[in-house]
Amino acid sequence: MSQDLLALGIEELGLDLSRENIANLDLFLHEMARWNQVHNLTAIEGEQESIRLHLIDSIAVLPVMREFLQGTSPQIADLGSGGGLPAIPIAILQPEWRLTLIEAVRKKTAFLQHVRGRLKLKNIEVLSERVEVVAVQQPAQFDAVISRAFTSLARFLELSLPLLKPGGLVFAMKGKKADEEMQEVCLDAWRLVLDAPLQIPHLAAERRLLVLSPREKITPLEQDH
Repeated sequence: MSQDLLALGIEELGLDLSRENIANLDLFLHEMARWNQVHNLTAIEGEQESIRLHLIDSIAVLPVMREFLQGTSPQIADLGSGGGLPAIPIAILQPEWRLTLIEAVRKKTAFLQHVRGRLKLKNIEVLSERVEVVAVQQPAQFDAVISRAFTSLARFLELSLPLLKPGGLVFAMKGKKADEEMQEVCLDAWRLVLDAPLQIPHLAAERRLLVLSPREKITPLEQDH
């Protein structure tokens, strides 16, 4: 399957992936497809082709994330992690980053734990909890929060706020409804730091990455953008 990944344009993202990276991404796809047949982890990833495209979709956010998260071992929360997108591919390619995958559905967290062991990913933690519960247990613990197809942007920001450290950032992966969802965001409370189109090889659908920060937690990096 590695050749299929390459053919889909994973190299075109310019991330300089090693053979080990490709092998681990390959293994992740294999395990997801295998578990999905039995456990129906997510509807959108039912077909192999869809899984591959969503994987590349997840990896495409890395150049922007690397620009903002330049500290040592940033702590990142993935809300509603589901089948592990985007957190697992990010963890594979950024072993120095610490990712906490928050997912309330038990069969999904069982899969995430399985993948963590199968790929020997020591840089991830899986929490089988609702986001609201984690926010009470671990307030202001994360440098960044990310999500993909989890909930509306306004709700995502509401859930993210108590998790963020001072200066924390929210990375919201959105599609063609990004502008519509931004209209529901209170710009008195949140600053749009960056609105970046994501170029996904061989994928016609629109993809956007919105980076936001609470108004009271503006960082020097934001002021450069």
